[in-house]
Amino acid sequence: MMSTFMSISISFLIPMIVMTLATILSKKMIYDREKSSPFECGFDPKSSARMPFSLRFFLIAVIFLIFDVEIALILPIIIIFKTSNMMIWTTSTMFFILVLLGGLYHEWNQGALQWAE
Repeated sequence: MMSTFMSISISFLIPMIVMTLATILSKKMIYDREKSSPFECGFDPKSSARMPFSLRFFLIAVIFLIFDVEIALILPIIIIFKTSNMMIWTTSTMFFILVLLGGLYHEWNQGALQWAE
């Protein structure tokens, strides 16, 4: 019992010490204008380095990630087709596909799939 408690306390103590040291050592002590400005061949920048981010591009990237994860979740369903109970496999597959179709309908209904306005 004491050994388990000691292991748990050490496993919490060591990461806390490392995180504290990393936080203390990684702080910038001196705020320097030259270090915080963008580098353009030694000259002052002509315009702001912060360009406006396209929200449409971000939305397309998130939708791509969602569909990519869906494909990764569908592939094992095909692989376990022969080794599983047919009724349970069909039910779970149809439920999963219905959830995906519901999400696709919601995205379509909200206008997220309209690429051009």
